[in-house]
Amino acid sequence: MEKIMMKRLAAAVLFCSACVAPGFAQAPAAAPGAPSVADTVKQLEHDWADAMKTSDGDKLNQILADDWMALGYGGTGTSKQTKKSYIAEMTSSTSKLESFEFGPMDVKVLGNVAVVQGSDTEKSTMNGKDSSGKYVWTDVFVKRDGKWMAVRSQSSMVK
Repeated sequence: MEKIMMKRLAAAVLFCSACVAPGFAQAPAAAPGAPSVADTVKQLEHDWADAMKTSDGDKLNQILADDWMALGYGGTGTSKQTKKSYIAEMTSSTSKLESFEFGPMDVKVLGNVAVVQGSDTEKSTMNGKDSSGKYVWTDVFVKRDGKWMAVRSQSSMVK
């Protein structure tokens, strides 16, 4: 009888271990020397600023997801933009980013989503009007098909 109880106990322990173990499994570690998600997304922010300075619509197209939308990029705090309207504006002769200096950036990674909060000081023109100043912003990136892409943005001028 004692042997049967021990076998049942052992079977129960093995069953519980098999059920619980996947919950404790960790995601595979990044390859040694590979950039972290935070570093990758911060680099995308820098690439984005560079693309704005050079009016590089192709690079902006790579960074922004097709369903990207923004709130406040015209400096008004209430303007909405789609990817198409934003790229058209950034590549037009009436909008220009002359200088751009990043402030601190904070990245929060939640699985396949990364939220970036940051600030910048820029000298810029949007739709022919001076839009220079200090801005605070939030960008949301999602990893799709192995690539991080911006899906939402919000920007406000600090007065």
